[in-house]
Amino acid sequence: MTEQTRPLDVLILAAGQGTRMKSALPKVLHPVAGRPMVAWAVKAAQELGARKVVVVTGHGAEKVEAALQQPGVAFARQQQQLGTGDAFLSGASALTEGGADILVLYGDTPLLRVETLRDLVASHRERGSAMTVLTGELPDATGYGRIVRGEGGEVERIVEQKDATDAEKAIGEFNSGVYVFDEQAPELAKKIGNDNKAGEYYLTDLLGLYHAQGDHVRAFKLSDPNEVLGANDRVGLTELEGIVQRRIIEGHLRSGVSISLPHTVLIEDTVQIGRDVTIEPGVLLRGQTVIAEGATIGAYSVLTDSVVHEGAVIKAHSVLEQAEVGAGSDVGPFARLRPGSVLGEGVHIGNFVETKNARLAAGVKAGHLAYLGDVEIGEETNVGAGTIVANFDGINKHQSKVGAGVFIGSNTTLIAPRVVGDAAFIAGGSAIHDDIPEGAMAVARGKQRNVEGWARRYWAAPERREKLEKKLPWLAGWMKRQ
Repeated sequence: MTEQTRPLDVLILAAGQGTRMKSALPKVLHPVAGRPMVAWAVKAAQELGARKVVVVTGHGAEKVEAALQQPGVAFARQQQQLGTGDAFLSGASALTEGGADILVLYGDTPLLRVETLRDLVASHRERGSAMTVLTGELPDATGYGRIVRGEGGEVERIVEQKDATDAEKAIGEFNSGVYVFDEQAPELAKKIGNDNKAGEYYLTDLLGLYHAQGDHVRAFKLSDPNEVLGANDRVGLTELEGIVQRRIIEGHLRSGVSISLPHTVLIEDTVQIGRDVTIEPGVLLRGQTVIAEGATIGAYSVLTDSVVHEGAVIKAHSVLEQAEVGAGSDVGPFARLRPGSVLGEGVHIGNFVETKNARLAAGVKAGHLAYLGDVEIGEETNVGAGTIVANFDGINKHQSKVGAGVFIGSNTTLIAPRVVGDAAFIAGGSAIHDDIPEGAMAVARGKQRNVEGWARRYWAAPERREKLEKKLPWLAGWMKRQ
């Protein structure tokens, strides 16, 4: 086995409580760009090709483990919060195979790039180091442990802020807390003591243990120190979100996506966007959303786990959730596509139309003010304004099927489950409670009758007369003229 082919195991320390978040949710589960912070570390570890990924949990362990359940991720619990050295030993107990380098990451630092970590591991191996510390440099590194270098640039000591002399406090190079260790680390860590004011076991003490046996401890310096920013409270979380959003949006811009006001748009890391897509201000794109080439997403629309095919247009203020929009279709403005909505090619969904578990074939048009639930609609059917598919009887949902080329008049109610044949006509204002054969016209409304003088007698009643005089002056005048 060569240095470069040696396996890599990753320990992610995620046991802390994070009291400054002031939240019932464990700190590491607070999301950044749609992923819990700790999930960014898991993603990085997997992209590095880690042989084993172990997440060390503690506070809120059940919630953290439930959120990260996936193949290739194991868990180890730190029973008491006794410091980073104890957390490392808890995680190392799950590394049973041995013979690997060990990368230590944290559950609250989601900005670390995979490219940086890959270079860190490569440097560790190429230089034959026993321990490599990921460092950064700032003009003022207050709050961080400082890196004190010795001969040949090796790391001689890591001095915590509270223990540093004035000369050491002036050092700009700081310890990020991210390390690569060789396979000796789990055994050496058993020698870490807790003879300090906090009574905790510090992972940084491994540095001295490596030095004591003549091993090399080196540093790998970040080009961008912001990569190791963490979040201790909601303010820090917002800062991380801003940085990740800028990265995501810049990536899409460079890939041929037009975003008119990027600072108003939120795009989660899991979203895929094709070339020549236009995204207008205020758009939110979440989850596993996929937007194909040439599509347009109108201002203030929200898409979650949805697919928009080539050339489709989502107009302003539309909301899509687990929906699919066919090529060349248009949706909105102010439309809502709920889970299970699938639109074919060239479908038109207008303002204030809501669909749920509905499949609309190519060329269907529902221009405005309709509810289409649990229904399949055939090609080129026209759905009039105010149409309702009444799919719920108070206990169960029922499925309806409307054929191709059907004309549904305005203010029609289809009382599910119904089957409407191809090329059928439904007269406006009908309440359809029976199936309609192919090519038939259905009229289902009561015969109109006009009752002369009814309004005058209604408003003349004593219990309504006071309201008429006080609140309805036009009607009061009309009554006097009768």
